[in-house]
Amino acid sequence: MTKKKKEDVAFKFITDLIDEIFDDHYSEKKVVPDEIAHEIMMTTKTSFYESIEEYTNVTGKRFRMTKDQKARNLSREDAFTETFGDYDR
Repeated sequence: MTKKKKEDVAFKFITDLIDEIFDDHYSEKKVVPDEIAHEIMMTTKTSFYESIEEYTNVTGKRFRMTKDQKARNLSREDAFTETFGDYDR
């Protein structure tokens, strides 16, 4: 392989790598894990999510009640408010 050909291959490899890194960083939807979101929300007294629908849109997950919340016969809305706080404050 000639020197010029080696430089072309190396340049293509590096530019493809940089493009991939930028694509991953700037185009991927960032999702905050539930535990971190809950901890931050409890510290700041603000919720990231104003409704179950917003939670689903942001995280891509369905809100799930805990076994304890189900055992206490909470509604999904009450369980969501208990988990992520009251938004009307």
